Amino acid sequence: MGVLDGKVAVVTGSGRGIGRGIAMKFAAQGASVIVNDPGVNVDGSGHDAGPADQVVDEIKALGGQAAANYDSVAEMSGGENMVKQAVDAFGKIDILVNTAGILRDRMLFNMTQEEWDDVIAVHLKGHFSTIKPASILMRQQRYGRIINFSSSSGTIGNTGQFNYGAAKSGIAGLGRVVAKDLGRYGVTCNIIAPGAGTRMTATVPDSARELRAGSGIQGAASNAPVQESAYAGLRDPEFVAPMVTYLCSDDAWDINGWVFNVSGGSISVSRYPVAERSIFKPGHWTLPELDDAVQNVLMKDINNPAPPRDDIEVPGRDIAARVLS
Repeated sequence: MGVLDGKVAVVTGSGRGIGRGIAMKFAAQGASVIVNDPGVNVDGSGHDAGPADQVVDEIKALGGQAAANYDSVAEMSGGENMVKQAVDAFGKIDILVNTAGILRDRMLFNMTQEEWDDVIAVHLKGHFSTIKPASILMRQQRYGRIINFSSSSGTIGNTGQFNYGAAKSGIAGLGRVVAKDLGRYGVTCNIIAPGAGTRMTATVPDSARELRAGSGIQGAASNAPVQESAYAGLRDPEFVAPMVTYLCSDDAWDINGWVFNVSGGSISVSRYPVAERSIFKPGHWTLPELDDAVQNVLMKDINNPAPPRDDIEVPGRDIAARVLS
């Protein structure tokens, strides 16, 4: 007996990486799985039925039930087709997991409109294209589990991921709204910000990694040297699957609208941005009051994650230096 016995799941982007691990785990726990993957390259180009077919073959070889789907989540028809296929093949849809993604990393001042549009289409619109048709059926049956995939790039920000970070931040917000819209109907929606080594993270240039490290911008999905040396084996993408499986089980019926940072054996939870510090006065602030309160209270000892280089003349920096001296 598995915790997902009798359940039907659609897992996007499940021909490789994190999605593959989730599809395999779901099947091992008794779910019938629609394995979606158009088999594109990391940048979204190309097409290959092989990855989805291989996962389906592996699931069937282990005695499970699965069917391949090659639609793109960037099109509304793609999401609709996946949900329809789940119903046609297995009678219903209980679980939707959105892991499909591409990367078009570039510094914002060099990014093209096409690079922006393509990443937003697959990630942010890609969640809408699947959640919309799935939500209709889940609402009717008064049951459902939806898992969205965000990233530290969306929750913290990563250099060179202007498009990806915007999409992933939007996905977290989208997930919180879905949780509130559908919770009353017995449907939960939670968000995973994974930390795992995949073919997508492997494409991040070393120069970008160095910039992020130097700026202190490192989240759950970073490739920090300390993490790599101490927990290298835990960055296998399959380590994300158990938490996703648990959240899709009946035991997690009342867990809804949360962001879970999952990296190897580490799991943390957050829901809303937490205030680091606050200041207050009754009435309007004057600019001199704000200058004093912001510098000496609100932002005291809170560093700029990406300060300007020392060789750049920055108005105001000399004032701060004189005050400190």
